[in-house]
Amino acid sequence: MNAAARNYLTVTGGYWAFTITDGAIRMLVVLYFHQLGYSPFEVAMLFLFYEVFGIVTNLVGGWLGARIGLNLTMHLGMGLQIIALLMLTVPDVWLTVVYVMAAQALSGIAKDLNKMSAKATVKTLTRADGAGEDHSKLFKYVAILTGSKNALKGAGFFVGALLLQVVGFRGALLALAGLLLVVLIVTAWLLPSGVGKMKQKATFTQVFSNTPEINWLAAARFFLFGARDVWFVVALPVFLYSVLGWSYTQVGSFLALWVIGYGLVQALAPRLARRRQREAGRGPGGASARRWALVLMLIPAGIALALIEGPALGWTPGPILIVGLILFGIAFAINSAVHSYLVLAYSDFEKVSMTVGFYYMANAGGRLLGTVFSGLIYQTQGLEGCLWWSSGFVLAAYLLSLRLPEVSGSPPLGAAPVRDGG
Repeated sequence: MNAAARNYLTVTGGYWAFTITDGAIRMLVVLYFHQLGYSPFEVAMLFLFYEVFGIVTNLVGGWLGARIGLNLTMHLGMGLQIIALLMLTVPDVWLTVVYVMAAQALSGIAKDLNKMSAKATVKTLTRADGAGEDHSKLFKYVAILTGSKNALKGAGFFVGALLLQVVGFRGALLALAGLLLVVLIVTAWLLPSGVGKMKQKATFTQVFSNTPEINWLAAARFFLFGARDVWFVVALPVFLYSVLGWSYTQVGSFLALWVIGYGLVQALAPRLARRRQREAGRGPGGASARRWALVLMLIPAGIALALIEGPALGWTPGPILIVGLILFGIAFAINSAVHSYLVLAYSDFEKVSMTVGFYYMANAGGRLLGTVFSGLIYQTQGLEGCLWWSSGFVLAAYLLSLRLPEVSGSPPLGAAPVRDGG
């Protein structure tokens, strides 16, 4: 196994372990604080800083990665997650809303540092030997990393619930912190130093991309993830529980399985690419982003129409939502995989961490907007209203994607190989 492949597997393994803890801590917080008598609004507020600080972290984290190296920012994220887990092991009397929000803010910072570092590192590893970049290989690596992450986050929901039942809240937190500490030590030992570090000191103003395609892609990403969360985060689980009468376990298990399936489809996205793209060693381009956005736009609108007209045809909401979610998950996963590839394909090697940080800042902003709108629109317009807004957000993503170019088989203009610093 060559050094690049070994480093890719090390980064992916560390990302997997972190992702399991991220999914588990979310499930632990939701279930345990519901047991403590927190209202649904209070439980939702616990995750507000998690999303807000994700925006800030992606902006600053990319700049930090360019200055100190991506391996250090990845391990900094792991360390902060361990602290966030240990913060919640205090007695119940300390677990106020403000205190838990602070712990979740730290967890949000940790998550986005780790994600930015892992995805930007993949870009550097595809050309670690100084050879020309293989865009087909890059698409495959990014899709596997991102798709497996989403699948394992769903698995983390199960891990969190299982640990809560078997060893209790604090035992679960300690077990997760211990696992992540071991992973941190192993990856720090295996990875070379200086991965992704710029040869010249990066200035903070360089975080804001001056590459038009990156800016258009980031704007499209903002609305793409807003389209998912505007109905998935609050409206859907509340509808399943309060209108369809599903239990908490049924709601949690169904959403976890959806996330796992979504991740698996995302990992398989390269197989769905056109054959001529694979044969030419290229990944998807702007046309692929637009095509899949159009497909996605039709699905929430179709679900909304089915929920409105379905009763007259003898259709019930449960099967409509299950089938609709499956279709939405497939189309959304491919959209996300194409976007995740394009941000790396458009990036300059020297500035990849800052470009990825800027891009995922837009991603976090879309999630935040979608989360807030999900509760607000569901309260005023119902689930159907959330679905119409979802289609509108995807339409915005499509229109912004009109400016996205195709990806050439050669590296972007001005790109230069980044060699391992150790």
